[in-house]
Amino acid sequence: MIDELKRILNNSSNDEMKSLLLQTFLRLKMLEESNRYTESEFIIDLKKTYHEFLHYKSNGTKAKDNKSYKNVHILFDASSSGTLKRVLHEMKLHEEENVISFSDLFSIGPMWRLHENTGVKHRYEWIKNHLIYDDDCLDQYLFHFNNTISMINAIPKNIRITIWAGENAHEQTALRFVLYLLRERNNEISLINSTEQLKSQFNIPDTESYPLHTGEIIPEKLRFIYEKNRNGSSLSQEQRKILEEEWQHLSTTKEVLRIWQYKMIKSVDESYFDEYIINKAKKLHKQQKSKEFMKSARLIGEVIGYLDQYISDEYIEYRVRQLIMNGIFEIKGVPKAMRFYSIKLR
Repeated sequence: MIDELKRILNNSSNDEMKSLLLQTFLRLKMLEESNRYTESEFIIDLKKTYHEFLHYKSNGTKAKDNKSYKNVHILFDASSSGTLKRVLHEMKLHEEENVISFSDLFSIGPMWRLHENTGVKHRYEWIKNHLIYDDDCLDQYLFHFNNTISMINAIPKNIRITIWAGENAHEQTALRFVLYLLRERNNEISLINSTEQLKSQFNIPDTESYPLHTGEIIPEKLRFIYEKNRNGSSLSQEQRKILEEEWQHLSTTKEVLRIWQYKMIKSVDESYFDEYIINKAKKLHKQQKSKEFMKSARLIGEVIGYLDQYISDEYIEYRVRQLIMNGIFEIKGVPKAMRFYSIKLR
């Protein structure tokens, strides 16, 4: 059985593995923070996820490239894409509905002329020079980005397209980018606002920052949202035109950071979160007997854990390094990755 589990995991995609891990972490978070979610319920849910995943993999989910689909879903992170694939399989729709995952983070990095090769290369150079990623990830970045665009461009003209986008700068920027890529296509395109749907269907107050993005929605609720919206109306030409024009504006901006504010994408200075980072460091220092060095990962986790914007830890780590260079933090260790160095406020 162990060998079989290893085989299944080795044959699983990054999307599937990230989705599985995130759903487990979210349930752990619910267990720790909610009195209404018991350990017994957690164990039952974990067993259910385990058996559903094994069933899903044993029946096979990889369709051939030339398979004919009736609908193509476009999502903007590996976790939500993996979750939706499982949902479609449970609904027995995986034979007729495909999923394209655009696994990038559009709230950070340049958007300048990103719909052109020049802009893609510019974005890649910025990421390479500012963020710390594994070499394998960087080496494959351009391939994956361009391959995803090719997959979108290859969608047949008679197929319906469903785009999932929550209310955050990442997914809303990506939505406008993809619609611009599809600007000359006559496909029916529908939009599922995952944040709006989750809050309205499950009575979550608008003041709640959950979910920060679609990837935080558990499979059961994502399925419910899709069942309610599967036959929803398509975007009108006027609606598409407005979003395409908003992309044209975004593609002229030089900022490398975007936030979601008042239901709008706002481009801000790269140092926008610096004061927030410093205040979190002060809070952590107060918890110490004296001001001591702390692992940079501890500070970054504190920042990301309470931030109401969908920003990566790599970007926050980049800002920590900039604050070190600006003399705000002292450093001990080598900043080649967040686990290798510690910091404290001067």
